Amino acid sequence: MKKNLFLKIFFSYLVIITVSFFVLDLLIKDEIKKVLISKVEAELKAYVALVDLQSLSEVSAQLNRISQISNSRVTLIDASGSVLADSEKEVKDLDNHLHRPEVQESRVKGYGRSVRFSNSLNVDMLYIAAPVKRDNKIMGYIRLARPLQDVKDFIEKVYQSIFVTIVILAIISLLTALFISYRLAAPIRLMEKVTRKLRQGQQASAILLHTSDETRKLADNINYLVEELKNQIRLANEEKSKLMTAITSINEGVLILNEEEKIEFISPAINNILNQKYDNIFGKTLMEALRNLELLDLYKKFKETRSAVSGEVTLGDADPVITKVSISPFHGANESEKAMVVFHDITRLRKLEMIRTDFVANVTHEIRTPLTAIIGYLETIKSGKVKNTEDINKFVSIMLNQAQRLNRLVEDLMTISKIELGEMSFKHEDIDLSEVIGGVIPLLERKAQEKKIKIINGMTQRMKTIRGDKDRLMQIFVNILDNAVKFTQENGEVTINASETKGGVIVDITDTGTGIPKEEIQRLGERFYRVDKTRSRDLGGTGLGLSIVKHLMVAHGGRMEIKSALGRGTTVSLFFPYFQG
Repeated sequence: MKKNLFLKIFFSYLVIITVSFFVLDLLIKDEIKKVLISKVEAELKAYVALVDLQSLSEVSAQLNRISQISNSRVTLIDASGSVLADSEKEVKDLDNHLHRPEVQESRVKGYGRSVRFSNSLNVDMLYIAAPVKRDNKIMGYIRLARPLQDVKDFIEKVYQSIFVTIVILAIISLLTALFISYRLAAPIRLMEKVTRKLRQGQQASAILLHTSDETRKLADNINYLVEELKNQIRLANEEKSKLMTAITSINEGVLILNEEEKIEFISPAINNILNQKYDNIFGKTLMEALRNLELLDLYKKFKETRSAVSGEVTLGDADPVITKVSISPFHGANESEKAMVVFHDITRLRKLEMIRTDFVANVTHEIRTPLTAIIGYLETIKSGKVKNTEDINKFVSIMLNQAQRLNRLVEDLMTISKIELGEMSFKHEDIDLSEVIGGVIPLLERKAQEKKIKIINGMTQRMKTIRGDKDRLMQIFVNILDNAVKFTQENGEVTINASETKGGVIVDITDTGTGIPKEEIQRLGERFYRVDKTRSRDLGGTGLGLSIVKHLMVAHGGRMEIKSALGRGTTVSLFFPYFQG
């Protein structure tokens, strides 16, 4: 602004002042010259009129005196143009003057004048001529000539004074123009400063002008627009903040593609959903970023219809993630059409559906097996084909075992359901694990003795207490020890050891049983999962024991780890944390 408007205004004033003084100078100089020449001319005309009253001979006799009185050169010319006498030059050196402009003009008009440059004197000369008549007959001409050097000197002197005056006035005018230009540009500079701050995103105060002209109205309009702009920016930032908060807080991952089909926005949830870092995919297409044909086909369908589409897409190879992808049009601020791609992770949902399906199938199968046996034996007894009391008692005994197995299954299912729904109550107290295990071992000794299995309790010393529900802890150890005895061959051993570690107690229960394949270990704890399904059913298991243990350990803030190998037995490690607080 300072380089433009201020200089423009200042130089405009400068040009106007310069041109004005230049024109004024020309007009004054010419006018003064005209006035002075007119004055000299009038004076010479008066002298010519006086001289004209005399005869040529009288003028010739008094030529020098007339020259001195009129302060001019006097030339006497006859009717033919020959010079009769001259106050300054010899007659013989002068040519015929009949055709001189002033002589011709005086012959025609009775009075003649001419101004021309004198090469001999190197100055302009003013010539005044008049005819000398007798009885209306021209007897000759009298001419007075005066150099205009005095006029020139006077004009130069006056011009010097005028020039000094012009310079002084020019300086005063330029300073005034400078001041006025600065004052005129000041409001514009202030407006430019405010608008520049706004453009740079800085806070700007209102424009305050103590004027009453158009700049005040312009400042008021700018202040109004600034307030409106601030409100619009504030609303836009609030909406943007709400949108960003919503996008970043939701579990769905969001990508926004610009009109060139390249990624211009990534929500943080993308990394959590896909278990990968996608910080370097800005400016890439979907195919370049995710390299998935299913997603590409879905995007092609969206481009064909230009309406919202959705579908399931599996991303990743090693640990695939199942997502429900929705692609919908999205209009930007400049009305450019973009695309919003939303990823909803349904991996867990699909796994839960699969688990639910497997659970229903397993529950149905587990319930159907004992019910089939019970119904079969009841139908046999009802048919009357069995008459022997001993056989009837045998059938009743089998049905009772199957009914008990069915009851255990229902109880285990209810236990798991209560734990998962948070409906199971826990009575926490200080517990000595050695006492709990000491109370569990007698419950399994008879079963162990039948298989000649030796239970070795290495927890003979009192250990640091933990916080827990004694009945649930007994249920944990009963299930683990029961499995250890169940899957250990005759003459085997089950060993119980414990050790204190940083933050809690670890109880290791090791058997010398058949062991578990390595690839099956990670599935232990799933409902109804059995390594040897036929043998487990024969031994009366429900397939829910380890699942119950896993849930109860989590409820106590602990964890369960299983180590095993085929033919080398199994070790179940239970970690119980110390109570913090």
